[in-house]
Amino acid sequence: MGMKRSLQCGGTLLGFLANILTILSSAANYWIRFPKGHSGLWQDCIGGICTNVPCESVLAVTQACMVLAAAFGIVGLVLGLRIVYHDGDTRGQTTSAIFLLCGLLLLIALISYTAKNAWKSDVFFSWSYFSAWLAFPLYVIAAFCFLLADMILQSTDAISGFPVCL
Repeated sequence: MGMKRSLQCGGTLLGFLANILTILSSAANYWIRFPKGHSGLWQDCIGGICTNVPCESVLAVTQACMVLAAAFGIVGLVLGLRIVYHDGDTRGQTTSAIFLLCGLLLLIALISYTAKNAWKSDVFFSWSYFSAWLAFPLYVIAAFCFLLADMILQSTDAISGFPVCL
């Protein structure tokens, strides 16, 4: 069962890293840079003075998806830790589905934010935006780690009753 345990630990570690990146990118105000300042999901900073961003529907979708991805990521991390530390616990498919949902929410948030700002000529995406993009594949890989570990567990249970002579 070494491979199963390695996949579960790896999925938990990747989920943890993805959560850190998601929370960090959501909280920071460096999603885009422009000549006079920078902006994030929650504040615009121009000339060292930060103000709240005006309410826009595309930005509200991005904010909601990022917060939901962070919240579901924490739930997935708790389930992943529970799987790692309780050997009889078989919630691998649930954890995998939650991490895939986090990836989908991140993808929706990032595509909507990109569509809103990609057409501006004086705007450049910054490190908060790119760290959110980095969290996306980490969530997806974490989901597949838990899915593969669950498949190994199911296949081991399925063949355990057969007499094998090697």
